[in-house]
Amino acid sequence: MLEKESPIKGIIKSLGLVFGDIGTSPIYTVTVVFLLLKPTADNVMGVMSLIIWTMTILVSLQYVILAMRLSRRGEGGTIVLKEILSSLLSSKRKAICVTIMAFIGISLLMGDGVITPAISILSAVEGTALIPGLEHISKTAIVLISAFIAVCLFSIQFKGTGKISASFGPIVAVWLSSLAFSGIISIFDAPQVLKAVNPYYAVSFLLENGWAGFIVLSEIFLCATGGEALYADMGHLGAKPIRHGWIIAFFALSLNYLGQGAFLLAHPGAKSILFEMVFYHVKTLYVPFLLLSIAATVIASQAMISGTFSIVYQAITTHIMPLFKVDYTSTELRSQIYIGFINWFLLVAVLFIMFEFGESSKLAAAYGLAVTGTMTLTGIMMIWIFSLQRKYYLTAISVFITLIDIAYLGANFTKIPHGGYWSIIIALIPFSIIMIYTRGQVRLYRSMKPMPKVEFLKRYDILHKTTAKIGGTALFFARDVERIPPYIVRTMFTNNILYEDNIIVSIIRRDDPFGVTGYFKGELADGLRHFEIQLGYMEVIDVEEILREAGIKEKSIFYGLEDIATRNIVWKIFSIFKRLTPAYVQFYKLPSHKLHGVITRVEM
Repeated sequence: MLEKESPIKGIIKSLGLVFGDIGTSPIYTVTVVFLLLKPTADNVMGVMSLIIWTMTILVSLQYVILAMRLSRRGEGGTIVLKEILSSLLSSKRKAICVTIMAFIGISLLMGDGVITPAISILSAVEGTALIPGLEHISKTAIVLISAFIAVCLFSIQFKGTGKISASFGPIVAVWLSSLAFSGIISIFDAPQVLKAVNPYYAVSFLLENGWAGFIVLSEIFLCATGGEALYADMGHLGAKPIRHGWIIAFFALSLNYLGQGAFLLAHPGAKSILFEMVFYHVKTLYVPFLLLSIAATVIASQAMISGTFSIVYQAITTHIMPLFKVDYTSTELRSQIYIGFINWFLLVAVLFIMFEFGESSKLAAAYGLAVTGTMTLTGIMMIWIFSLQRKYYLTAISVFITLIDIAYLGANFTKIPHGGYWSIIIALIPFSIIMIYTRGQVRLYRSMKPMPKVEFLKRYDILHKTTAKIGGTALFFARDVERIPPYIVRTMFTNNILYEDNIIVSIIRRDDPFGVTGYFKGELADGLRHFEIQLGYMEVIDVEEILREAGIKEKSIFYGLEDIATRNIVWKIFSIFKRLTPAYVQFYKLPSHKLHGVITRVEM
């Protein structure tokens, strides 16, 4: 349940949580576009019009108006789209296709997540070159300062961001206000730039420039990066504050982009356009503005890191990624999590990208491919869902949007030779982990040959009548009591370990994001009961507390461990995943002094 709070407070919080990435796009978007174009009046008007209408169609229409209609208990994102679509499909083959699309979407988001901090922080630090006395600062120094900021940011993640995140919203609100203010001042240089809100200039630019105009779309698209966060993060705050926050952000960003266009018309020799514009109009406030821009890029990076943790946690709880160790960084908000492996993987990747490209303009040549891929997949899934729901008007709009997504995706494919391949390589890492892990889990389950419930209960009844029992309660974990895992069979029938009270506990993740229930499903046999915990895939739970509330006071907890023997290289990688990640009883932080791991050797 979301807490009730004032609309203004909700909007401010949404600005800090959701709009950091798209809110820092003005730092580099126009600058990199005009590395490819001459700043003629026609080009400036065409680019400004394309920027305004890209934000309108790809962010406002695709995400704010359409995608946000598709949620489960207020939660959004790629996995939610997958769950909604899967529930509407009857064909198993189509469901597999949707699942793979979701896997690709998740992987692309993580690939984009690496480039976002790198380009945002680099582009902001590059603004120091306009400070008097620092005009000749070297590119190496800029990269080292940016890397230092990134290291500091990732190094504090384990402490949690709950306490400092309260200031994120106000800082981004001030940042957006400064963007709007600087844009308005600059528009007075060339007020004719306001005509760019007319889509005629966008269409005219594309028709006149042909292939060159199509290539430029790959850089213009940078104005919409971060737009996918509006949908992915709606579960944290609800749709209403994000929609209202986007209205504020849209007008602030539009005014700033138009201001940059006006400044470029008046000063066609400008290079780092946003920073030069601010330096020219309000020189005395330039250093505070620069510091504010760096703070905004850090907040954008923080939102990306938290969002990646959330995506990975969803993937863990829906059994598509290994059980990476999860720490909870807040005693009040269990949703605040830290995943060490993911944190350090992101830091290494961000540092690599920073040193590989060296400057934001070169990095912009690689940025956008993953985001356009994600947006295109979202568009395809929306078309599919709306058509199955027989909402043909919304289907038609989704088709129109997806065609535009595909156009931007095609333009971004031209970035592959210029470094765009790195976003694909980075996205392939989580995609490979997902594919190996999901296929490995299916293969492992088949190889372990669980015992059917009927056969198990027959042998259990004999054992229960003939074997001395240990006092107290023992817990055994099994996903499904219809097929009993080998470790339970081995513990009871091979080792003759039987307690007076034996409880099989099943933890079932539902398709909806929230809600927790724990209850006994009945007695399977004398001294053998089944307890089931059902929870939404976004829930972070305390299993021990749920067991206590049900009156369960266990003496021992048994769980299965697999010793995988294989010559297949893929399954060897899978076995490494299993060996390096905690068992599910450790993932759910059950008391270690009661745990007994039972090893089963499995041939794969």
